[in-house]
Amino acid sequence: MGKRALSLLGVLIVLVGAMTGCGGASPESGGVPEDAALKITGNVAQEVGWTEEDVQAMDTVEVEATNKKGETKTYTGVPINALLELAGVGADATTLTYVAEDDYTADVPLSDVQACGDCIVSFRNQGGFSVVMPGFPSNVQVKDVVEIQVK
Repeated sequence: MGKRALSLLGVLIVLVGAMTGCGGASPESGGVPEDAALKITGNVAQEVGWTEEDVQAMDTVEVEATNKKGETKTYTGVPINALLELAGVGADATTLTYVAEDDYTADVPLSDVQACGDCIVSFRNQGGFSVVMPGFPSNVQVKDVVEIQVK
């Protein structure tokens, strides 16, 4: 084998090694890992996604909200605005669409969410996430949310 062939083989080995180490995206680096439990897509600087463990490791808040039964409960989760900031919402975006695991969707004006400091993606006891938006209609309190589309 000549020097050129050996050099090319060395470069190929380095590239394959680097690509193999990229099994998923970290929350800091962005991107959507294959095993993402929650992702933000659409009109953003960079589509991002996180495993359930990634989201649980983020800074959380507790908010009180009234559920469909009229009971006030405390929910723990990550502010939706913090997640949107990680994705970099497009300047001309106007709407968020929450997508549930069963393909149920709910639209909400982006400006309403940006004005809501208590709107969170909460952790469910049985795993997964729900959108909790105190004071908003029940149809936007999406259970089993897996994606937030920015439009």
